[in-house]
Order: sequence, then C-alpha cells, then structure tokens
Amino acid sequence: MLDIVATLLDARRWIQLAGNHETQYLPGRAVFWREPLAEGDELLVTHAGLTLACWQRLGEPMSATEAAESLNERPELIWEIGEHGRDGSAGPLWAESGAALHEPWMGHRGVVPFGQIHGHSTVVRFADRTWRCTGRIRQRAAVDWYARHVHVRVGGRVFTGIDPGHGRTGAADWRPLVLDDASVMAPSPR
Repeated sequence: MLDIVATLLDARRWIQLAGNHETQYLPGRAVFWREPLAEGDELLVTHAGLTLACWQRLGEPMSATEAAESLNERPELIWEIGEHGRDGSAGPLWAESGAALHEPWMGHRGVVPFGQIHGHSTVVRFADRTWRCTGRIRQRAAVDWYARHVHVRVGGRVFTGIDPGHGRTGAADWRPLVLDDASVMAPSPR
C-alpha cells in the first residue's frame, strides 16, 4: 500500500493533508498544501477551515489558490490556536465549526470569496443526530447522516464539513467527498 501511495505522490495524483493530530508526529512543521478546486466554484480544503479573522490577516485573498499561497507564506497563521478552537482567530488546523468558522463568515458584510471543505469538528453529533450549533447555522445546513457530511450555505458559497469519525475507534460507516470533474489548481513555478 505504501508503494502505491508513494507512486501517486510522485505523480502528483495524491495530496496528503496533515492536520493537528498528524503533524504532532512530524519533525518540524508541515507546509500547508493547496487542495483540489472544483471547476467553476473554488474550494479551499483545510483541516479545520479558514476563519474570517485568519482570512483577513492574510490580506483577504479573493481566490482559494491565493489563500493557499498566502498560508504557505505565513505558516504561523496555520498554527494559530487563539484562546480555544472556538476562538474566531484560530487557524486552519484548530478552528471549530460553528462559532469559529461559520458564525463569523455569516456575519461578514462583504463577499465570501470561495467555498471550503474542512474536517476537524462538526456542527452535529452523528451518533445521536443532534445539533451542536445555533439555529442560524441549522437553517443553512444540509446533513448527509450516512456519509457524515455537513453542507452549510455561507454568503452564496458552501462550506462542507467531512467527519469520517477517525477518533479513537473510527466511524462504522462514512463516505469520502467526491468532487466530480474537479481539477487541481496550483501556482506557477517561481
């Protein structure tokens, strides 16, 4: 299996996304990697989501590719914890769904420049199908309970949370998010 992954990595057909749980085992700090962008609507894929405050500190990039490039140049923002993951200043390794990610973006009076795909935390409890967020988020959310995906409409964009339940034991059932006809956007070599 590792040989297959190594071949895919070399061919740039596999991008390994490391989050806060994975990076604690790596020497040094991993560089944020730009992820697949769906054709027509840009999507930034991070471990925990790019909060409004973090996006503003990046200089308000207007595309997902620009945001990923800016995060590569400012790795200290990736690791920003704030007071807690619910803190709106938390970076894309620590931000929590709901209070830190969705609420501030929903209150943003400007353009939400791109959609996002994230993991790390969710606005629902899949085990008992209950909500962990405000009514405003619930009104804008659609949940696929079997796949363990939550789609929240934010300013004309969609923020998708993926929760495979990879905690201590993992979920019995879940499905990966598949982006049909997606293409990877990467900056030009410098």
